[in-house]
Amino acid sequence: MARLLAEPMRMALSPGGAIPLVIENKGGAGGQLGAQTVAQATADGYTILLASAGEIAAAPALYGKNLPYDPAKNLMPITLATRVPNLLVVSSSVPAHTAAELIALAQKDPGGLSYASSGVGNLQHLNGELFNRLAKVDTIHVPYRGTGSTLGDVAAGRVSMTYAGAPALLPLIRDGKVRPIGVTSRNRLPSMPDVPALAETPALASYDLPNWYGLFAPAGTPAAVLERLNAAATQALRDPALVRKLAEQGAEAAPMSAEEFRAFVATETAKLSRLIRDADIRPEN
Repeated sequence: MARLLAEPMRMALSPGGAIPLVIENKGGAGGQLGAQTVAQATADGYTILLASAGEIAAAPALYGKNLPYDPAKNLMPITLATRVPNLLVVSSSVPAHTAAELIALAQKDPGGLSYASSGVGNLQHLNGELFNRLAKVDTIHVPYRGTGSTLGDVAAGRVSMTYAGAPALLPLIRDGKVRPIGVTSRNRLPSMPDVPALAETPALASYDLPNWYGLFAPAGTPAAVLERLNAAATQALRDPALVRKLAEQGAEAAPMSAEEFRAFVATETAKLSRLIRDADIRPEN
């Protein structure tokens, strides 16, 4: 996503794209290392962060004082970049074709269904916990250390289901190894109009938990610099070519003002914190 955004944003920042925009992947600790790096960077606008809901909205409730940065104090919102719904898919061996059938199956066999995620407290995990709470069922969380093995085990039937992005799932769906049940956002994906939103099932009517990505700068970045970064990013995110490329990745471009994004982050943080607290999710479980 960063690579798709970089070129149009670079062109928007300077005539002819004279200012380079270098992407540095900073993996580790569920995105926390990257967020910490930017939180501690010089606040001059030359180091910015593309972060997801996990390290911004979920991590404070999950890790508390052990989190090496405070998103609300150490990072300044620039703009929301994209919303990225997950798909709920089941192994082809699971006899359910709709969310209602899946709920009925889970009610009939409490603890008999399992769902895989790539780690405790990430959006896949939270998707599963929200499903459990709204449907009043008990599907068992099975955390992994990466998405690759997660999808392989669901396809093989070792785990009942998972929540993941559409691009990673499409080959498995085409091969009939997994079956799409629903989308975790309020609305259907334009690229997969035949797959209903989970919220279309009465028991899951309030279900709305897509992942999202946004741009942030270190706290203390001058207002004029933030305005310039917001203008460049929002211009890039309205480019039809970029919108099309993002849609191919199952993502919806969603630019907004810095103030709108600040309010959005606060709302998302409260929502995910409440879910983490109510489900008693801790780093060790």
